[in-house]
Amino acid sequence: MDMEIQKLDSLLRLHLQNDTNNNQPKQPSTCPHPSPTTEQLPQCFQTQPASSNPATSTSSKHMHNPIPLSSSTIISKFHSTRPTFGLPLFGSVFVTFLLVSSVIIPIDGAIPGSLLPVNQTFPTSAHLRRLTRVNAHLKKINKPAVKTIQSPDGDVIDCVLSHLQPAFDHPELRGKKPMQPPELRPKRNVSGEADTEKDRFQIWRDNGESCPEGTVPIRRTSEADILRASSIKRFGRKLAKRPVRRDSTSSGHEHAVVFVNGEQYFGAKASINVWAPRVVDQYEFSLSQVWLISGSFGNDLNTIEAGWQVSPELYGDNYPRFFTYWTTDAYQATGCYNLLCSGFIQTNTKIAMGAAISPRSSYGGRQFDIGVMVWKDPKHGNWWLELGSGILIGYWPSFLFTHLRSHADMVQFGGEIVNTRPSRSHTSTQMGSGRFAEEGFGKASYFRNLQVVDWDNNLLPLKNIHLLADHPSCYDIKQGQNGAWGTYFYYGGPGRNVRCP
Repeated sequence: MDMEIQKLDSLLRLHLQNDTNNNQPKQPSTCPHPSPTTEQLPQCFQTQPASSNPATSTSSKHMHNPIPLSSSTIISKFHSTRPTFGLPLFGSVFVTFLLVSSVIIPIDGAIPGSLLPVNQTFPTSAHLRRLTRVNAHLKKINKPAVKTIQSPDGDVIDCVLSHLQPAFDHPELRGKKPMQPPELRPKRNVSGEADTEKDRFQIWRDNGESCPEGTVPIRRTSEADILRASSIKRFGRKLAKRPVRRDSTSSGHEHAVVFVNGEQYFGAKASINVWAPRVVDQYEFSLSQVWLISGSFGNDLNTIEAGWQVSPELYGDNYPRFFTYWTTDAYQATGCYNLLCSGFIQTNTKIAMGAAISPRSSYGGRQFDIGVMVWKDPKHGNWWLELGSGILIGYWPSFLFTHLRSHADMVQFGGEIVNTRPSRSHTSTQMGSGRFAEEGFGKASYFRNLQVVDWDNNLLPLKNIHLLADHPSCYDIKQGQNGAWGTYFYYGGPGRNVRCP
């Protein structure tokens, strides 16, 4: 390999000498950036980094490293930095050699005796192929925006025409538009409810901006978001739980939940206390949500899920974020978070799924919760999502599901974490507020006003309640009942402690 490099370097120097002897004109000091094609090579060797537009930056907003270049920028930069020395054919052969040899010998600096600039790194062909796939996936899920809003927390929110959102990539939805709100909503049991309509509980709305009518706000996915995932295929999806059981500790997922089963359920509602629990590993998460579940706990499991979560892998930070999820095959190949695949259809112009929630509850201080309701429209059969006391977010078309096309067999409320057992001990990732249920209001996290929707579209209190804590020494739960909060419970915990090694 050294002999080959020396030969190529000698040839390179010989051609350069010939160019000098022939009084070739010097390259200009400025470096234009034409779009590279297979017929034309750029006429300079650019080594300066490309500038970055903050509004369209694809970097993780809380990292202190330099902003990474997007895949398209890296690929075009690689092409635009190919040197030409008066002999295009030789230049092409030389760059091809470097690309192939870099798979064997990564070039972290100049090859001894060569004229390559120091610290110039050529990506491997495998890396370039992955970046190309990432860029293609970004183009698929980041739809053209009518308006773009820069959030104070670093998110970029795109206002996308409602009929162009990712849901309408589905074969059964192409060419269609979102449905009108359902005529009938569940009949409410108003006693004990204190929800008010509030559509400015997300950070991106702090400056008062919103998306125009006819569009929906979508959090823009960055290259960094996808690169954090274990693979492009798994991006935006929960890892399949094997086996999927009510006690799922063997899969690394741990719960502290209240659930009901044994009847047919057509919806569920609760107010969920919002915190910012500590998540100690990038591949762990902590969430609090409502589940509607149908089918067996095998490969045919159908779920609809909504609430808030902290997921460093998905979002790149530790903010609690409003989210949704669905699956029709036990998290294997169908479903995704938010709008990261064709599925959920958003209709709201002021709420962005996946955007950070503010304010949040504080220990011993002010408490904040969000009302979440999911129910099945009796007329069209779609499952609708509502926040607060009437803010419609959108719906899951019934055709997405098998068992949930009819009804849910189980409704579940509570918290879930992923335990990757860092350092071979139980994780210190917190659930809820990170405090055990016994600490009560202002300290432990809670759900209140738990209700289900029956076959006649009525909201009813829960009957035959079951409590489950997979590891009560790590995360526990305590249920109660009163006139102000109806059915409620406290839940959560710190994870690893003296009783949870």
